[in-house]
Amino acid sequence: MLRSMYAGISGMKGFQTKLDVVGNNIANVNTVGFKKGRTTFQDMMSQPVTGASAPTNIRGGINPSQVGTGVQLGTIDNIHTQGNRQTTQRPLDLQLEGDGMFVFGTGLVYNENELTYTDGDGNEFDADAASGLDFAQTNISYSRAGNMYLDDEGYIVNANGQYLIGKTDVMAGAASTTNTDPTNFQSDGIVDNIYGRIQIPGDAESFSIQGNGKVTYILNGQTMEAGQIMLAKFSNPGGLNKTGSNMFQDSVNAGQLARISTDVDVNADGEIIIDPQEENVDMTFLFEPESNGTASIVAGALEMSNVDLSEEFTEMITAQRGFQANTRIITTSDEILQELVNLKR
Repeated sequence: MLRSMYAGISGMKGFQTKLDVVGNNIANVNTVGFKKGRTTFQDMMSQPVTGASAPTNIRGGINPSQVGTGVQLGTIDNIHTQGNRQTTQRPLDLQLEGDGMFVFGTGLVYNENELTYTDGDGNEFDADAASGLDFAQTNISYSRAGNMYLDDEGYIVNANGQYLIGKTDVMAGAASTTNTDPTNFQSDGIVDNIYGRIQIPGDAESFSIQGNGKVTYILNGQTMEAGQIMLAKFSNPGGLNKTGSNMFQDSVNAGQLARISTDVDVNADGEIIIDPQEENVDMTFLFEPESNGTASIVAGALEMSNVDLSEEFTEMITAQRGFQANTRIITTSDEILQELVNLKR
């Protein structure tokens, strides 16, 4: 009898968690870039009453008899399906159409392995091998929310003030004055593939963001490129950790597609040598939009929440009735126990 009561309690706890997830989904029905949650359940360990027996010459086999002990929470999944498009006509509102996530940083991306390159003038710089980055995981976050803004210095940021990470091409002479991240230096002194913040000058006449992520602006009648927005793509986006404010962070089970390990060396001519057979340096690669199966960027639109209210209300009714049914198990078990107590009268 006590077993049935504890089974009912486990059911109440499980459906309460389901209601919590459904309530969070409904609360975020209009949250830009929100990805809904889903609850699944598993049965708990069963207690054997009689074991199984094999068939003999005179009678057949007997199946095991087991009594279940209740239900437990299986998973709370993040469902990363595409949300609907909301057109805003605002140039800094960006929607991702397809796979991938925007990359944001609260600080500068740094080169954890401290690889350096010495140019012809003897100046030493951080070198980022083969356009790879070692991200500080505490500083890097990912999001589908594309409502961007410009700060007072012209850098593209999100609503939380985190910088949108991209790639820029700058001449070596500007390296000392450009506030950027690890760089790749070619033998002729050219700095290429600088990953960091994307800045639009305050005196720019206009700017635009293309589907492939290129950010351009017009200054003095000339079209200039401010940078290239980069996207992160995960083979298992459901493995990302939700951190609030529409942000996700990497986890050991997110399965970033381009995470590889290579051995990096620099020869006497300053050329970076990569040996893919070695596994010394863990580098995370980012992708340009519309490449390697990543999304295209739609400027002037936002990706809305993928929550379906009709589906959530149905799930809410299911959870409510399931909770009520489990309370009946407890009250019925209590009534039977009361009858047993009354036998002594």
